[in-house]
Amino acid sequence: MKSEIKFADEKIQISFEELKNSKTEDQRLYKWISKAFEDLEEDAFCGVRIQKRLIPKVYIQRYSIDNLWKYDLPGGWRLFYSVANNEINVISIILEWMDHKNYEKRFGY
Repeated sequence: MKSEIKFADEKIQISFEELKNSKTEDQRLYKWISKAFEDLEEDAFCGVRIQKRLIPKVYIQRYSIDNLWKYDLPGGWRLFYSVANNEINVISIILEWMDHKNYEKRFGY
């Protein structure tokens, strides 16, 4: 199901844009995330759905979400998003991306 990409807040969007003009490692991450956005635009459900009981409380409190999806990026990075609809379009709401170490910490693994 096709979707439109939106950022959960302006801070996340700015962080993404800063990756584009940064050092080589971050430019690579920018390309990976951009590719993920292309995939999400084609299919909002192409990621892995996180069970509701495993959604970190910080996401629920900060963004009032009731679903969470994970898109695996190269190099052990993860992109987290929620799927919503506004009666016309499906929207993939980008919450954040993180490396594997921070992913394990956020999810308590």
